[in-house]
Amino acid sequence: MTPVTVTRGDAPIVLGLPHAGTEVPPEIAQALNETGKALADTDWHVDALYSGLLPQATVVRAEFHRYVIDANRDPEGHSLYPGQNTTTLVPLTDFDGQGIWTTLPTDADVADRRAAFHTPYHAALTSEIARLRQKHGAVILFDCHSIRSRIPFLFDGMLPDFNIGTDNGKTCAPQIAQTVQDICAAAPGYSTVVNGRFKGGWTTRHYGRPAEGVHAIQMELAQSTYLTDEAAPWTVDPAKAARLRHHLTHILTTLAALVPTLGGSR
Repeated sequence: MTPVTVTRGDAPIVLGLPHAGTEVPPEIAQALNETGKALADTDWHVDALYSGLLPQATVVRAEFHRYVIDANRDPEGHSLYPGQNTTTLVPLTDFDGQGIWTTLPTDADVADRRAAFHTPYHAALTSEIARLRQKHGAVILFDCHSIRSRIPFLFDGMLPDFNIGTDNGKTCAPQIAQTVQDICAAAPGYSTVVNGRFKGGWTTRHYGRPAEGVHAIQMELAQSTYLTDEAAPWTVDPAKAARLRHHLTHILTTLAALVPTLGGSR
């Protein structure tokens, strides 16, 4: 299988899609139990949700499922949220804390998957960010995610609709976070939080270097904002999705227009 698909554009925005893929190589799939084979923790339809919102945006999409290896985790295996429940580089459980393997991955398996999947995805992201920074002087990596709004194993209560992550302001210029927050807060009928339960994964934290002209921000959407139900068969609600796409378009077009004001040298 091809681990990553890149759709190139010339706008100063890169859309990262580390968790929309559903491909699992047969030799890995046979080691999953029934819980794992359900692939319930996919960022369902996020690729379609963002498709066409910003003409000429570059899209970097992982084709492999996060159970193969998680492209949004530190390749050395360090936890993003020490002391809190989370999933690992190669997850051993799903988001409900249930085991997903009949045969657990070995250290050698993890190393092989890191080389075959994680590394190519990030090589593609690195290349596209460098290309667009050279062209524009600055670039924004917008990391696109979604998750069920109720997962007691990971967080209490109900997740807000828009979950904006900048690692407490470290990964992007303040005006980027403020712009996204303002648009989300003004969207009627939606709730918003900045650096709440999800502060940005490894991708956001690794690439976000505002002083070097590379800005990164994560958007974690509650799946209730666009799915009919947060359960299989994970069907998109067309009316919900259209409404949400309107606000996401506003975010991306505003950010693209903001880039020339950010400074940075070609």
